Amino acid sequence: MFKYERTRRILLDLAVTLDGFIEGPEGEVDWCIMAPDMNFTNFLNQIDTILYGRKSYDLWGQFIPDIKVSNTEKEIWELVHSKEKYVFSRSQNSIDNKVTIINDNIVEEVNKLKNKPGKDIWLYGGASLITTFINLGLVDEFRLSVHPVILGEGKPLFIDIKQRVNLKLVETKKLSSGVVQLCYHLNEK
Repeated sequence: MFKYERTRRILLDLAVTLDGFIEGPEGEVDWCIMAPDMNFTNFLNQIDTILYGRKSYDLWGQFIPDIKVSNTEKEIWELVHSKEKYVFSRSQNSIDNKVTIINDNIVEEVNKLKNKPGKDIWLYGGASLITTFINLGLVDEFRLSVHPVILGEGKPLFIDIKQRVNLKLVETKKLSSGVVQLCYHLNEK
């Protein structure tokens, strides 16, 4: 029997403050709530590949949590580290043997990934890579977890976007922690 394999999707899934920041002014993310009802493990089981910018990979690609963290957080990091990883960098050709580097031809390389068999692909970031993907029309789904905090300053989620991107809200979840999860697809008009 023929089994239809759909094209893998690029999922932008990240935490954002109510005022639109993804990091504080010193890069801090201590405002992020990792409550069990966020169901992040479920998201990680929907993907098998993670896309990083070089700076984000340097910070988080090999991150090992403190021994005192919860079992849930340990499980999350084990899942993250079990995924295939790609790093987008203009300047580096190699980092370590755990990642594949993409230096150029982003659209071609991402389309190759999307057409390979497998689960969906997580666009982890950082901000510059997210901007590039949005400007190239490569993000298929925007999943934002809006945290109940206003930082006032920091690194904004969206910078230097070159054109309007119309989205369609497909799901919302209000969590007990006060986080609101929003899921948008591209609105093809």
